[in-house]
Amino acid sequence: MTATRSAETTGLAVELTDLTREYGATRALDGLTLHLEPGELVALLGPSGCGKTTALRILAGLDHPTSGSVSVGGKDLTRVPANKRDMGMVFQAYSLFPHLTVLDNVAFGLKLRGEDRDTRTRKAAEKLELVGLGEHGTKYAAQLSGGQQQRVALARALAIEPSVLLLDEPLSALDAKVRTQLRDEIRRVQLEVGTTTLFVTHDQEEALAVADRVGVMNKGRLEQLAPPAELYATPGSTFVAEFVGLNNKVAVTVRDRQADVLGSRVPVIDGSVDDGPGVAMVRPESLLLEAGGSGPNATVASVNFLGPISRVYVDVDGAESVMAAVPSPIAVRLSPGDRVRVGVEQTPLLVVASPSA
Repeated sequence: MTATRSAETTGLAVELTDLTREYGATRALDGLTLHLEPGELVALLGPSGCGKTTALRILAGLDHPTSGSVSVGGKDLTRVPANKRDMGMVFQAYSLFPHLTVLDNVAFGLKLRGEDRDTRTRKAAEKLELVGLGEHGTKYAAQLSGGQQQRVALARALAIEPSVLLLDEPLSALDAKVRTQLRDEIRRVQLEVGTTTLFVTHDQEEALAVADRVGVMNKGRLEQLAPPAELYATPGSTFVAEFVGLNNKVAVTVRDRQADVLGSRVPVIDGSVDDGPGVAMVRPESLLLEAGGSGPNATVASVNFLGPISRVYVDVDGAESVMAAVPSPIAVRLSPGDRVRVGVEQTPLLVVASPSA
């Protein structure tokens, strides 16, 4: 993306401190602590039921913690009602008023805040221009596509100039191509406006593409919070490694902070098994397939074409089967039954204890 961060951020720091939320015997949040810098976009990522939406709802004031606190800009908002929190919200459902024009939908929050008609019309028009819908102000929701309706919802949330923007699975109802386009648009707008943003999603590609930092949640806890590239390259736990991206699980032996992986010595990251047997989490793109290269022999089992990248499954002689991510112009030369050698890039990897250990 080519968008750059606004020089003057309008956002405020957000602090969620030791939040718990219990629903009877179910603990949806279990001591969640999360800090967002002013103007930062943090994505909470995790499977259904991990607590990410509960955290967002508590920040919004739509739910209340069993214990813990919420503060924005240094002000304690834990018991402040939702309508007093100065937050803009965009959800999966667009929730546009069908009887109002697009411009009036965007201006609705400003009207509730007592802005005069000229002011709210001007601000709403500015936000429609920001999301690329400046020429659609006189239309109604039914005349717009799903992606356009979600842009209107985003413009409406931004029109009140909130200190915090909350996005709860805002793209999950859209088709794949529109999702990608609107995902990038949301990031461009967020960078331009500078609003502190919490983005909740179960889609790892979405989280990695838009966020300054990604928090992976599991069973109400924050497993790891890190910039996208760091999270992907150095997962802090087995759960993070398995949830974010694809992995081959390869039996290895660790000695002197290096693992013997398919004939190669590869460094391990912090948190790995110190010494002895373990299971290496090897990214498919870290595997190299060469007709005459070094490494163990293998037989191509299948090739799955996925556009620019293909997945090549190989049966390694004397070892387990693995999957390599290979540029498609190279993969198309391979066929089931072809013999190749498997190499491993020197990218540090996570080695976890064997299940039987």
